[in-house]
Amino acid sequence: MKKAIIGRKVGMTQIFDENGTVIPVTLVQAGPCVVVQKKTVENDGYQAIQVGYGDMSSKNVNKPLKGHFDKAGVAYKRVLKEFRLEDIDAVNVGDILKADIFAAGEKVDVRGTSKGKGYQGTVKRFGYARLKETHGTGPVHRHAGSMGACSSPSRVYKGKGLPGHMGNETVTIQNLDVVKVDVENDLIAIRGAIPGPKKGVVVISNAIKA
Repeated sequence: MKKAIIGRKVGMTQIFDENGTVIPVTLVQAGPCVVVQKKTVENDGYQAIQVGYGDMSSKNVNKPLKGHFDKAGVAYKRVLKEFRLEDIDAVNVGDILKADIFAAGEKVDVRGTSKGKGYQGTVKRFGYARLKETHGTGPVHRHAGSMGACSSPSRVYKGKGLPGHMGNETVTIQNLDVVKVDVENDLIAIRGAIPGPKKGVVVISNAIKA
């Protein structure tokens, strides 16, 4: 991972290019983020930077975190993430990362937490077909249906789609296009949809498969 930034999803809108074509985009309030810590091979066994995002009142910070921030001499932040960079020598504790680390035309990966859907059945969760609505298959037509074999192997195979908790998990969407970067307002416009609800925290990093 060469560069990354933490942001907050603002919502979706549309942008017109020079040919008048409509481009659906998601706006992300990217940064400003502050470098809280540098991890080195000598001290930690690997090299990375720890980045903080979103201001937080001192009364909401516990003692260990307060000491961590005070040691770095930075303001208290609500979100802390670690990024493994190839070269951390160019970054120092206290440096500010803004949206201008990305430019229009770049490919990025966006990671966020998907919307939670609660406990859902197989039709909504996996797209199973409904049962026939006549000839005695009721009273519920959205059950999973047959679970497999009879006396052998006398069990349900692992991986069978069943009702359960849906959503609220980490999702990464790869190879999205950066359409526009508003440096003044720290906004990045990314083509298409990204995971999570409005105001959800996301991580934007350069695409690893571009």
